[in-house]
Amino acid sequence: MARIAAEPIRRAAIVKATILEIGRTGSLEVTVAQIAARAGMSSALAHHYFGSKEQIFVAAMRHVLTLFGAEVRGALAEAQGARGRVEAVVHASFGPGSFRREVVAAWLNFYVLAQTEPEARRLLQIYRQRLRSNLLHDLRELVGGRAEAVAEGLGALIDGVYLRAALAPKGIANAAPDRTSAIRLVLDHLARELALGETR
Repeated sequence: MARIAAEPIRRAAIVKATILEIGRTGSLEVTVAQIAARAGMSSALAHHYFGSKEQIFVAAMRHVLTLFGAEVRGALAEAQGARGRVEAVVHASFGPGSFRREVVAAWLNFYVLAQTEPEARRLLQIYRQRLRSNLLHDLRELVGGRAEAVAEGLGALIDGVYLRAALAPKGIANAAPDRTSAIRLVLDHLARELALGETR
């Protein structure tokens, strides 16, 4: 019974260690031994729980997306009105759990992983579809027939901010956007799109 109870704890430790190691190195060029050492266990045990390094990466990606989804649901539950709901999705996209340095590095590397790993590609497609759906739901009320284009623009900006944050040189002040400036950038774009709709 103790072994069964320990398994989810050990799996969670490996996932957390994976995200931290990807954040430390800035790439997927980490070994199972490095991940296991950070998690405080043997490589054999990490392989036992996940089977391969790729599956460990996929589990870490699933974890990050689960946290992101929870942040979006929480933000939407408190939002009021169509604009408030779109803004809530933007705020959640740069939530404290998602916009930490190591998670930003993980996001970038998950995009790389999705080029070769089918399950990672599937998870990334689910993320994109959910983001698009969450934005479209209320943009249709706000901008009508332009909702698809506005949702694409907002999604591209969100991804672009993550890309800039991931690729920013370390140790240089203001090289990477912080959460506040990232949110402001995307909300300013939304405001321009809404104002454009009012002038038509």
